[in-house]
Amino acid sequence: MCFKACKHMTDRKPYTYQQAGVDIAAGNALVQRIKPMIKTTHRPGVMGSLGGFGGLFDLSQVNCDNPVLVSGTDGVGTKLKLARLMNDHSTIGIDLVAMCVNDIIVMGAEPLFFLDYYACGKLNNNQAAEVIKGIAEGCRLSGCALIGGETAEMPGMYPHGDYDLAGFVVGVVDKTKIIDGKNIRAGHRIVGVASSGPHSNGYSLIRRLIDDNALDLSADFEDSTLGQKLLAPTTLYPKPVLSLLDKQAPILGMAHITGGGLMENINRVLPDGLAVEINPGSWPRPKIFSYLQELGNIEESELLKTFNSGVGLCLIVSEDAVNETLSHFRSQQLNAWSIGRVIKHAGQDVVLI
Repeated sequence: MCFKACKHMTDRKPYTYQQAGVDIAAGNALVQRIKPMIKTTHRPGVMGSLGGFGGLFDLSQVNCDNPVLVSGTDGVGTKLKLARLMNDHSTIGIDLVAMCVNDIIVMGAEPLFFLDYYACGKLNNNQAAEVIKGIAEGCRLSGCALIGGETAEMPGMYPHGDYDLAGFVVGVVDKTKIIDGKNIRAGHRIVGVASSGPHSNGYSLIRRLIDDNALDLSADFEDSTLGQKLLAPTTLYPKPVLSLLDKQAPILGMAHITGGGLMENINRVLPDGLAVEINPGSWPRPKIFSYLQELGNIEESELLKTFNSGVGLCLIVSEDAVNETLSHFRSQQLNAWSIGRVIKHAGQDVVLI
């Protein structure tokens, strides 16, 4: 079949990608703007510079005899909606890094490098740069390098001003030091480490409560505002955990408390036949969770499987390692508590006492 252009078609003004909504020049300008931020995250092993088709990392520069790579990927969910509502995008990048690196640290893996994916309908360079600045900060605080990423401008895919984020991390652990939970036994103790708030989970419920109750996010709440309290970035656990492992601490298992809360995350690292017994009264629940619970008349079990309820990381250790573990995290300016123990499974994965 032959297609022949009509005269009125040949008289048209030529189309451009920019007219379709994609501004390549703006994307290139963003790359130049974020290069100094990314450079601050470099660590031994990073090769090349930003702008190539792939990020390079020399694994021989890592001090590890039997290296095993550990990868993780995640996003920050609808917390992005809250960031847009408050017009504050300065910390959402920290959330993105934290959700990824906290997942791999529970296996004892040191984060090595990170890549991000930023997708939007129309690129706003100031907004994007603010987000990526937060990503770089999260990488610095975790000891991993930001070695690449993707900025995708997709008109028609996202409403004006909206964007989405995804992250990908690679870490390394010595094969002989992988923390896999296989040596956990009944009687071992659970140490909970403090969260900074809801982290990046439960925000669909939080936003529903905000809308249904017409909440004022600028209202005073403790030492800040309600919005700032809800936007507090996710705690980064890699450096405190790695420094504990450097002391040859006998950590038997770890769980990052994300979606599913305390009710559905600790059991993921337990051998068959075991469960956990948790005492919700063993740590001070941050006010923000009690506030949300009262606001939504949320049942206790629902709260504990939706939010971290003040505990963002759990470690399973032997009885004689509890005090050392607690002291270590407190020395790292992180509150920690003995919150329960491992028990034989008797029909429930989690028993509340």
